[in-house]
Amino acid sequence: MCSAVTGDRRTHRPRELPILGSVTTDPSTALSRPTALITGGGTGIGAAIARRLSRDGFDVVVAGRRREKLDEVVADIESAGGSARALVMDVTDPGSVTQGVASLDRCDVVVNNAGGALGVTRVEDGDPEEVEDGDPEEWERMFATNVVGTLRVIQAVLPLLRRSSRATIVDISSIAGERVYEGGAGYVAAKHGTSVVSETLRLELNGENIRVVDIRPGMVHTEEFSLTRLHGDRAAADKVYDGVDRPLVADDVAECVGFVVGLPQHVNIDTMVVKPVAQAAPHKIHRGPIDWKDA
Repeated sequence: MCSAVTGDRRTHRPRELPILGSVTTDPSTALSRPTALITGGGTGIGAAIARRLSRDGFDVVVAGRRREKLDEVVADIESAGGSARALVMDVTDPGSVTQGVASLDRCDVVVNNAGGALGVTRVEDGDPEEVEDGDPEEWERMFATNVVGTLRVIQAVLPLLRRSSRATIVDISSIAGERVYEGGAGYVAAKHGTSVVSETLRLELNGENIRVVDIRPGMVHTEEFSLTRLHGDRAAADKVYDGVDRPLVADDVAECVGFVVGLPQHVNIDTMVVKPVAQAAPHKIHRGPIDWKDA
């Protein structure tokens, strides 16, 4: 798991901003609390990122489709002394994104976390009468969320980012986008597309102060990811993590986001790949105990 950056960075360069934990809440100063927009923020990784960035001094805008989930995250953050608000926004709906971003006065960091996987359709399969063959529409939905949704949010929020001294775009992709596997082509293509958006945007913004970071988690055990992908089959979802000693959890990915965002503005982590020790590669997972030498 990534470690949080510590120490006061004001000594790094004369014009360097202080670390987020020391950001003042006085709105009359240039160092008023920065704002972070997190899509897919109502559950799992997105919710963990929202909580982490709140602790780091951000006013957090938690965006997603399900109001009740967003409200739960906001309440959790506020109970811990942070500042947050819910924003119902569907990244696959152009009007929803335009309206949602228009409600922001500022945006210093955007975390494109909305996405996910649907089904395990094999390329060779294609019988629409067979449920196990999946549905090509699931591929379209994954692409619409993971790729076009990410693009849409970035385009909408760029004018606000260009006014910020700590402008940062963090895209949550996946190691799935790096290597193909049977039954995963739709998700692999979608997450590869997310990374392509990040890599291309970094080239296009070269010369501006905006950082673009692509984080590619491996196996992360969250409540909904595999359950959604496997159409609510709880037994199949639990089997994904069966026997894996300490898979990543949402807070681990949030730590990574906090790390890359908290670095001095001139430091850009282009790509961060994070996996549990038990996962050597997307297709290579150790299932069984690991001696962690805890004693």
